[in-house]
Amino acid sequence: MSEATMGRKAALLARLRHLLLFAALGGVGTLAQYVVLIVLVQSGLAGPVVGSCAGFVIGGLVNYQLGRRLVFNSSKPHGEAMAKFFTVAGIGLALNALLMTLLTGPLAAPYLPAQILVTGLLVLWHYAGNALWTFRAAQPPKQG
Repeated sequence: MSEATMGRKAALLARLRHLLLFAALGGVGTLAQYVVLIVLVQSGLAGPVVGSCAGFVIGGLVNYQLGRRLVFNSSKPHGEAMAKFFTVAGIGLALNALLMTLLTGPLAAPYLPAQILVTGLLVLWHYAGNALWTFRAAQPPKQG
């Protein structure tokens, strides 16, 4: 196996480990989202879409702190990182609302299985947005 091939495999394995850490710690924010969702829906205070969106916001606040500190070990100033994080999260919130509306409305799916599916789809969106934009380290200027 060539050195270049070994390097690509190592980089791919490192990215996979990073994605798994993101998903594992994101589970804490997801737990917060699901608790809010279930409490709001089961108490009759909100329907599945509003409950999901309220939980999404709470989970996002948890995930910002965990992502910034533990997953991406970012030194970016909070103002810059938060603006980017919540832009990515805002798009995720809109996708969450759209998919939950479709799944629990016209498709009549039960709200928890629908939320599990939506969460699974959005993990990739959030990881890509935060890894490639929000917490990406600045590239040093090229010497030349």
